Amino acid sequence: MAGLTLLCVTAALLLLASGGAIPPPEEAARMARFVLHNCDWGALATLSAQEGLRGQPFANIFSLSDGPPGPLGGSGVPYLYLTDMEISVQDLEINSNASLTVSLAQTPYCKKHKYDPQNPLCAHIIFCGSIVKVNDSEAGLAKKALFSRHPEMESWPKDHNWFFAKFNITNIWVLDYFGGLKIVTPEEYYSVKP
Repeated sequence: MAGLTLLCVTAALLLLASGGAIPPPEEAARMARFVLHNCDWGALATLSAQEGLRGQPFANIFSLSDGPPGPLGGSGVPYLYLTDMEISVQDLEINSNASLTVSLAQTPYCKKHKYDPQNPLCAHIIFCGSIVKVNDSEAGLAKKALFSRHPEMESWPKDHNWFFAKFNITNIWVLDYFGGLKIVTPEEYYSVKP
């Protein structure tokens, strides 16, 4: 009983300290949406296809967006702007499976509360799935999502043959509180708003 009371008090303090913006720990699907929507980049891990590293995990940083900034802008879909010239994209051409990690450590939230990036209260989300090119009907949405947060992308060299892609989520793990990872299904994830 004392543990449950402590959990409720801690959740309430988190909500008050953040101005009510961060979801409480018992709402893992909302937390996953919240963290993704508030992050502008993530660590994408692929299985390397490069000589000397073939089959080894390889993590790289990518700018991403699930929609324009603001409380109503997030779709939950992580969009990326990619080129075949990039080493991780070359890995994805051989095996499109990947994992993507995003963390509130990249926002002011964790520093404000003096949370180390490894502290569970500095929430991070791990997505597993695959990277797929978006179709023509989704390209406008991906472009708006990415260019609204990363305006520099519009001026990147055209001869690099950039294309819009999305992370097709199959599994989600949330670490936002003590006690281990929480599993969220894609259905639960997409059914809530951040």
